[in-house]
Amino acid sequence: MANQIASFFASQPETTRIGGVATHINKFWEPRMRRQLFEIIDAGGAGLDPLVLDAAKLVKRPQPA
Repeated sequence: MANQIASFFASQPETTRIGGVATHINKFWEPRMRRQLFEIIDAGGAGLDPLVLDAAKLVKRPQPA
């Protein structure tokens, strides 16, 4: 799902792409979903769009379950 969000924002101006992806994830993803995203990133980020990896620096990391 993160890659789909990145795909959408890829068509936006370059200055708003990273922030747009991060804002969308922060606003609409529940902590469980964000936790799963960070599990993938912490394991190396295989399969994630580079835009997602850049945006992850602005995504709020949830507390461990």
